[in-house]
Amino acid sequence: MTEQSQVPSSIATLAGGCFWCLEAVFTELKGVKLVTSGYSGGSVKHPSYKAVCTGDTGHAEVVQIVFDPAVISYTTLLQVFFTIHDPTTLNRQGEDIGSQYRSAIFFHDDEQQQLAATEIQQQAVEWDDPIVTELVPLAVFYPAEDYHQQYFSMHGHEPYCSLVVAPKVAKFKQRFASRLR
Repeated sequence: MTEQSQVPSSIATLAGGCFWCLEAVFTELKGVKLVTSGYSGGSVKHPSYKAVCTGDTGHAEVVQIVFDPAVISYTTLLQVFFTIHDPTTLNRQGEDIGSQYRSAIFFHDDEQQQLAATEIQQQAVEWDDPIVTELVPLAVFYPAEDYHQQYFSMHGHEPYCSLVVAPKVAKFKQRFASRLR
């Protein structure tokens, strides 16, 4: 067993619009071991991207973040989360519209629920409009298709990445420079 494998990991599951945006940001953080794009919060087992995009499955596009809590806290992940998306727009992030783009925190245990509720209250002071971020227990996480994984790093030149993802990454890097790998 290597020293790295002995380090305990925690998992966070967050939805804040397109998972490409979230993944591009969270992979840049010190203490984050793995970010996987996927789907949570719906009723269909093993949904496809095409099915999720209809809005009929009830799933949100999410990222599941495996992190080292000795290096980065769950609260810090939430602070980054609230910086890179608009938690006041219901079922929408910019031009991405539909319940699959909703803002949600899928908590894994009571401690995460408590920390997320506290962070939502603190964030409410920062925003002019009410926060609509859902706080719900994680039931199941389905990884997205392989072509969605590490999308921004492989397709950063594409128009959506240049116009939508890149500005979010730049904003994040400016605000959280001390937390970058």
